[in-house]
Amino acid sequence: MSGHVTENHVAKSPITIVVDAMGGDHAPEEVVKAAAALSVEKPDGSEPLHLLLVGDAPRLHQLLMHQRYDAECLAIHHASQVITMEESPREALAAKQDSSIAVAARLCSEGRASALVSAGNTGAAVLSCLQYWKRLPGIRRCALAAVYPTEVRRGEKDDPFSLILDVGATLDATADDLVSFAVMGAAYAARISKNPQPKVALLSNGAEAGKGPKEVVAAHARLKELRGLHFIGNVEGVDIPRGVADVVVCSGFVGNVVLKMLEGVSETVVRLAHYAYKEKLMWRAGLAMLSGGIGKLKDLTDWKQYGGAPLLGFDHLLIKAHGRSQAGAIQNAIKVAKKGVASGLLPDIERGLREADLPQALPVGQS
Repeated sequence: MSGHVTENHVAKSPITIVVDAMGGDHAPEEVVKAAAALSVEKPDGSEPLHLLLVGDAPRLHQLLMHQRYDAECLAIHHASQVITMEESPREALAAKQDSSIAVAARLCSEGRASALVSAGNTGAAVLSCLQYWKRLPGIRRCALAAVYPTEVRRGEKDDPFSLILDVGATLDATADDLVSFAVMGAAYAARISKNPQPKVALLSNGAEAGKGPKEVVAAHARLKELRGLHFIGNVEGVDIPRGVADVVVCSGFVGNVVLKMLEGVSETVVRLAHYAYKEKLMWRAGLAMLSGGIGKLKDLTDWKQYGGAPLLGFDHLLIKAHGRSQAGAIQNAIKVAKKGVASGLLPDIERGLREADLPQALPVGQS
């Protein structure tokens, strides 16, 4: 079904996801394509989905004219400005309060949506959430989480991915921050990967409890005593791809370095395989036999498959999709956002934070 989009018509008890339609290298065309495709999907037994696209309304309407979509499940909210990937997040946000990402975050804070999806400027997305959303009780710093492939399969769906957080939102983390990251990461793994007892570990330079910076040592002592959390202690960098832990906790500086390294290694393996294939007949024969495995490696390390990175710690959920995301990856990001809301992720995190007895959050706007 196609037709004119109306923002006032809302299906019965839907989960509303607001989408930054202007964010990302392929926006808004690929974002509109993804939203249109999802609007006509009607999975059996699933909560209805309502999508609210934020961006240049005339342009979005024009793009929708070329797509098949359900007007009852898709609406547009106008935003007159865009923050590009190259702009300084703080300066751009201050100058562009009517940017698509700022308006999207504000709509969530007004109760118009439960979660936000954006493939745009990561810093601007985080700062927009910080400006308009409330931190959960006990959260002083938010955490941006990312998934990475491991040797181990876990959960009901044989999920090969583990979670690492923080990967860039909080560069210098205190012991309290690391404890809250562990609680949030465990809840996310349990709800999204359906892994009821995820193994949680701190990333350090040794497995011993006394290894690492003082914040890591203090967090280790507290996590060891925390009921309801399957804490396995410290892990080293070599343990990450092995899947020793389902949730790896670290500061944003360390996590960002680790994540970029993991991405670089996977890309290098694929490139070396292509180089070897061209250079030597013997290597070509061997790689032909290994081609299935190399294809699986490429699939596992492909960010398009898992949607995006969740920003955890606020009263709404942000799924930050990769900047190069096309329609398929945007669809996956929206599905993850919907799953997070439908599964009761945020209430589960709140329960875990109460048990951890963390200090109260800073006022909104302070970091």
